[in-house]
Parts: sequence; structure tokens; C-alpha cells
Amino acid sequence: MSENPGKSASSTDAATGDRETRPSPIDVHVGGRIRLRRTLLQMSQERLGDALGLTFQQVQKYERGANRVGASRLFDLSKVLDVPVSFFFDDMPAAYGNGGGARSPAMQIGGFAESQDGFGAPDDLFSRKETVDLVRAYYRISEQPVRKRVLDLIKSMGPERIAG
Repeated sequence: MSENPGKSASSTDAATGDRETRPSPIDVHVGGRIRLRRTLLQMSQERLGDALGLTFQQVQKYERGANRVGASRLFDLSKVLDVPVSFFFDDMPAAYGNGGGARSPAMQIGGFAESQDGFGAPDDLFSRKETVDLVRAYYRISEQPVRKRVLDLIKSMGPERIAG
């Protein structure tokens, strides 16, 4: 079978049957979410690969979107990274998932990143080392009431009060 599971069916040229080398934007988004969560957990690609029975090179390909993540692998990733499967699709641009039709009820319901604008986008705040360091430091605070006070302090220092 000549089907390449790492490429999107939409990247097939109907006239020639040739495949483009660009990954699907959806695969890139899912891969970015894998990388984001792995990084927040301070987990290496090698350690994630070991937990999934993969090489670190396979993890790299998933994170770049070069290889498509199948349903069972996505389920395994959600368990290892301790997030719901929906996390990998949160904050996905509507243009990717809409397909020209109406959004499904599941897509209309807010996900993990709904209150966090741009979460996981390549050029947003969450791709910066400073932000990842801040989130890691925040979660190292063991007492929940102290974490809440820190969060309230940070919110109060911004130009606008963020609803939370």
C-alpha cells in the first residue's frame, strides 16, 4: 500500500496522485500541542518516546507535524502527558477544523485553552522560554491558596483585569 500515514489526504494532488511535502496545518497544530505539554512537564523527547514505545526521532516527527498522530497514539499521548485528548485540538484556528461546514457542538464547547488566547500557536507567548519558565515556577508552588494569590497578584499588575 503506497499510502503515507504522515501526510494529509488533502495534500494529494488529484490530477497526478503526487503528494506534497508540506505537513497538514492540523498535524502541525497537534504536534505543537504535544511539544508544548511535553516541555511544560520538562520531559525529553527520548523519555516521551520511551513511554510510548517510540524513538525520539518519531516523537520529533510528530511534534513537527511531519507524521500524523493516529487515534490510538493520541489516546496514549493523552495518558502519558496527563491531558484530555481534546487538549491537542484546543485553540485550533477555525479555518483548519471548519472544513467549510458548521462547527460541531464539540468544537463550540470551550476547551483547556479557551481562556488563554493564542495558546500553543507558533508565534504566541506560550512558545517563549520566559512563559514556560513562569508556568513551571507557578506549579512548583505546592500550596494552592498561595498559587491563587500569586495568580491574583500577576493579574492585578497587568493593564486590564483579566476575567478568571
